[in-house]
Amino acid sequence: MAGAKGKQKTVRDMILSLALIVLMAGVIYIFIPHDDSEPDLPRVDYSVELLTARRAASYPVAAPEGLPATWKATSVRYQGDQGDAWHIGFRAPDGEYVAVEQSVQKRSAFIDDASQGARATTKTERIDGQTWTRYTGGRYDALVLEGPKGSTTVVAGTGSFTQLATMAGALSTS
Repeated sequence: MAGAKGKQKTVRDMILSLALIVLMAGVIYIFIPHDDSEPDLPRVDYSVELLTARRAASYPVAAPEGLPATWKATSVRYQGDQGDAWHIGFRAPDGEYVAVEQSVQKRSAFIDDASQGARATTKTERIDGQTWTRYTGGRYDALVLEGPKGSTTVVAGTGSFTQLATMAGALSTS
């Protein structure tokens, strides 16, 4: 009989221990702050990088002009040693991501990388007198322009094709 009482006591102790652990987890959850909102990304000034890229690149480097202030530049880089790669990322007014990528790298590999695996469609868009090809199916949707001097411009992101077209229409090389 002594063995049966020992087992009951062990089960009772396990239940009490589990209750104590759940209680402590609840207290920790209540008193440790947690914020599920999106972080406020700082706006970056891309003027210096743009000037550097325009001086160094072998093609006309594009950047948006005239976008509303609700479009926030969040990232920028120029990598001359990696195919004259130019990147500028934006947070669109609705929180979606839109980026401009340019390079003279091998076109197919560059488009695949910049669009996160999207594939060309048969649809095109005429934006400011230039024909852009739509790409879909990857992590991002994209608009692609085969530019001068072997360069490729990709406007890609999680934004809608309307937002991508807005960005493509705002691009200027001057």
